[in-house]
Amino acid sequence: MLCELCGKSGELYKTEIEGSQLNVCGSCSKYGIVISKVQNASPVQHKKEAKLTMENEKDEKEIVYFIVDNYASMIKRKREELGLRQEELAKQINEKSSVLNHLESGKLKPSLKLAKKLEKFLKIKLIDEQEVSKGVPVKHESGNGLTIGDMIKLK
Repeated sequence: MLCELCGKSGELYKTEIEGSQLNVCGSCSKYGIVISKVQNASPVQHKKEAKLTMENEKDEKEIVYFIVDNYASMIKRKREELGLRQEELAKQINEKSSVLNHLESGKLKPSLKLAKKLEKFLKIKLIDEQEVSKGVPVKHESGNGLTIGDMIKLK
């Protein structure tokens, strides 16, 4: 088994380090308070636990948010309908005009936070959502799959 602090293999001790319980080697145990010696668990036991966890996660659903593919043209069209220049819109939403320029040219994909600001001000829909089972890879309309930023959950 490997030390959770340094990665060394060998005998481990359950140790409380800065409020967290970690399984660490003898040399790392000096950084906290040793609670007990860790018994070696068979690798088969870990595989069974992992399998049970995966089965339980399949039943759970989560909502994944992503930015629509035509965000650049939607932002530009709505800004022009409102008769605003990029600099004026950027000032209204408290962003740099260069950010807005990159958004409208498609060079920059907005974060969910920025997309929410734009949705609110321009009254357009830039964020789409999809309900998926946990652990199942998701692809949206573009077919490129999701990025890490697409999978952020909005609270």
